[in-house]
Amino acid sequence: SAQHLLGAMRVRMARLPFTLCLTFLVMATVTFGVPPKKSVDVPFGRNYFPTWAFDHIKYLRGGSEVRLILDKYTGTGFQSKGSYLFGHFSMHIKMVPGDSAGTVTAFYLSSQNSEHDEIDFEFLGNRTGQPYILQTNVFTGGKGNREQRINLWFDPSKNYHSYSVLWNMYQIVFFVDDVPIRVFKNSKDIGVKFPFDQPMKIYSSLWNADDWATRGGLEKTNWANAPFVASYRGFHVDGCEASVNAKFCETQGKRWWDQREFRDLDAKQYKRLKWVRKRYTIYNYCTDRVRFPVPPPECRRDRDI
Repeated sequence: SAQHLLGAMRVRMARLPFTLCLTFLVMATVTFGVPPKKSVDVPFGRNYFPTWAFDHIKYLRGGSEVRLILDKYTGTGFQSKGSYLFGHFSMHIKMVPGDSAGTVTAFYLSSQNSEHDEIDFEFLGNRTGQPYILQTNVFTGGKGNREQRINLWFDPSKNYHSYSVLWNMYQIVFFVDDVPIRVFKNSKDIGVKFPFDQPMKIYSSLWNADDWATRGGLEKTNWANAPFVASYRGFHVDGCEASVNAKFCETQGKRWWDQREFRDLDAKQYKRLKWVRKRYTIYNYCTDRVRFPVPPPECRRDRDI
């Protein structure tokens, strides 16, 4: 890791001149990223509240665990109490087990106006034995169409796994557990909008989308298997809370995610990202020449092509 590397460098440089050591360490800090801070498990009610179909949300262990229920009548969902402009947002989720075809479990951030910004995790259910598909997307200035899909390398219905977003002025990083699965860099200098001045709320929901979710709508929800249940815990929010209309974060530059080491991934993280892309990516808008004969400009900077 970056911390171990820096520690080894400090030992080796103990006898070097001070100014040379300082220069070397500053260069290393700029070059190497570090993982986000570890998320902290807190009760649901500290950061979230239900938004619809309240009777389809069940609370366990004093609200430290929540279950969303989908039946043929309705799904359900919840949202954050606050709006945030940058930060680290994490959720531990155990997906709908068994035959989950047609269901979608969503965890995302979204602004409140027509030219909205959005950062999406969408988990697309499947027939028993088939892998869950994780779709990610990024909307900026009301424009999306940046879908990427991967097969998860584990069964997300067996145990809880962490899904998180690191969002700052320089990049958006999607993590599954500690593995970066996608990067969206700030590419304003090449004409690509980046979400930086619209606070977002955090949302999660479980709903029926069998018109598109599984094999493009070919596999329909089997209501004989209802109710479908997705389980949640963790409810970690570490962000700059702001009013919905704020244009900047009052602590900008002062929080841990603003620091130099979070402006990019480190070499180990890029290696893991490459592993995900090579082995598990099943769709990437950057390489879809039917939709985009000319690759979108951010794709090269994000190392997608």
